[in-house]
Amino acid sequence: MHELSIMVHVVEIVEETARENNVAQIDTLVLQIGEMASVVPQFIRACYPAVIEGTMLENAKLEIEILPANALCKGCGKVYNLMENKGVCPHCQSEDYEMLTGREFNIKEIVAY
Repeated sequence: MHELSIMVHVVEIVEETARENNVAQIDTLVLQIGEMASVVPQFIRACYPAVIEGTMLENAKLEIEILPANALCKGCGKVYNLMENKGVCPHCQSEDYEMLTGREFNIKEIVAY
């Protein structure tokens, strides 16, 4: 489960950012995870309590926003969701696309007290 090492690194980044901004305690951490990211939101939630223990995030809530896997069809120029349509444009049936969103893993927001 590589999510554990990812979250350890996220906590390090958040703590460093908090110190740079004179923040002593964090209320909420908001992450954005794409539908097709190599990170599993369920595993992120599962390891979160262990990685925040003893840190300034110890009492912080975790919020995860799932970003849709959207693609731009190279055949007709329409945007569609890859997951819902299994990689096939629902407008023209083309399988030739450019992925726009869906592989992200971002620290979106750090909410301090």
